Amino acid sequence: MENFNEYHLNPEQFPFLKLFQDNWQLIRDEYLNFVNNASPEELKFTYNVLGPKSKTIKTKKKSKYSAFGILFQGMFIEEYIQAHQINYPDYNGKYAPEKASLLRNKYFPNLTKVIEKVNSSHDNIIRNVYYSTFHPGLDVKLHVNYNPHMNRGYLGLIVPEGDVAMKICHQKLYWHEGEFMVLDHSYPHCPHNYTNYDRTVLVVDFLKPDWSREEAIQFEKEQVAQRMQDNPYSLGVFGKNDRAKEEDFIKYGLAHQLEWDQALKA
Repeated sequence: MENFNEYHLNPEQFPFLKLFQDNWQLIRDEYLNFVNNASPEELKFTYNVLGPKSKTIKTKKKSKYSAFGILFQGMFIEEYIQAHQINYPDYNGKYAPEKASLLRNKYFPNLTKVIEKVNSSHDNIIRNVYYSTFHPGLDVKLHVNYNPHMNRGYLGLIVPEGDVAMKICHQKLYWHEGEFMVLDHSYPHCPHNYTNYDRTVLVVDFLKPDWSREEAIQFEKEQVAQRMQDNPYSLGVFGKNDRAKEEDFIKYGLAHQLEWDQALKA
């Protein structure tokens, strides 16, 4: 039996996530088809352009995570690039949004349909959708994701056996294939992958139902404008205020991360 609380939320509270869960194998198969069959040029473009980049979230030593997606702040990636006029030095003019659109339609048609169906029937409640892979040895610094208007759902796609988990407050939570983990990411957290295999999930960020839609969209608009000014390659997902405070390490039962966090600053 799962224990749910103010930061670890019961997915059944959010029935619009069911369509993603019902199609999880199709979504996983599209991901595997892409990573196994895309050309080197397609892979390079995807991870350089379609992946949100953070300047504040740190990993221990050389451990890494990778991410790429097709929906950001309620817009498909090509619309988002155009709306914010993001300049990619390696890709000139209209090439980036055109290529992003081609790749989305070529490799992720089923995921696209799920997003469109959910958002059309739930007033664009889904804001970000991207694949996130934790590579072996990943150990992430304690941080927050300052998105008080949104919750984050993780749909397990490829989850190896062993110690791959999210540490949040006093709990260690585990992903499961075909199931959602839903968290309030305003609570400090630090994930890790101590297995020898990749862990991949579909991240689905959605507006909190207890916020008025107008208030949430206005907050998002102002937040994204600041984040894009600081770091246009964040795609509005990460910002400067994603850093956890030192007192959070103690308050939320994650003091074991404090030593290596301080070592990063040396």
